[in-house]
Amino acid sequence: MSEVVLVTGGSRGIGAATSRLAAARGYRVCVNYRADEATAAAVVAEIRSAGGTAVAVRADVSRSAEVERLFRAVDDELGPLTALVNNAGTLEKQCRLDELDEDRLARIWSANITGPFLCAGAAVRRMSTRHGGTGGAIVNVSSTAARLGAPNEYVDYAASKGALDSMTRGLALEVAREGIRVNCVRPGLIHTGIHALGGEPGRVDRVAPNLPMARGGQPEEVAEAILWLLSPASSYATGTFLDISGGR
Repeated sequence: MSEVVLVTGGSRGIGAATSRLAAARGYRVCVNYRADEATAAAVVAEIRSAGGTAVAVRADVSRSAEVERLFRAVDDELGPLTALVNNAGTLEKQCRLDELDEDRLARIWSANITGPFLCAGAAVRRMSTRHGGTGGAIVNVSSTAARLGAPNEYVDYAASKGALDSMTRGLALEVAREGIRVNCVRPGLIHTGIHALGGEPGRVDRVAPNLPMARGGQPEEVAEAILWLLSPASSYATGTFLDISGGR
């Protein structure tokens, strides 16, 4: 049986690119989504039309009961999990920190921190040799905002990704002797739909001329890094961070 990967937020942007590339590399893929069933179904159909194996599973990964249902669906429909890509996340309209309220913070923390923690825990319970598993790999999708701070735009988003960076390092050390590698990619300005959530769909084009490479990145470029970190080619890498940011 081939390797099995769960990609949270796998129906759009970096998640969709990762789902497609993983299938092309021989993984059996679970495309997780929260709301847009049609988009997830389209990714699955594309994978299947190319000869791959994929299923779409709806779940809000910030809810523990839904996370357990999601992982049971992977067990039942694809087989033993060998890889997790913690990609699901969100941001909200650009603003300063002194304009934030507790409801917005709760939404950001729930999607960008609670979800990855719950999913990583469920993955470890399946993959860790301590729990009878055979090992595996986890890749967290953070952001260069974690080290840049995103002032005047998304300080809350940046802080949530900083928490994901800390989790990456801590979990990597916890499970290093249990057959699980935990690594992280930090995308920079990538052409995806997430910028529309912040109120500026064209943000990448606005900022790109100021980048060292003078262009925004493509989701497929991030997906290549994720698949490398999942693969045996990176077998001696854990607790590692790859900035996919055009030099920013």
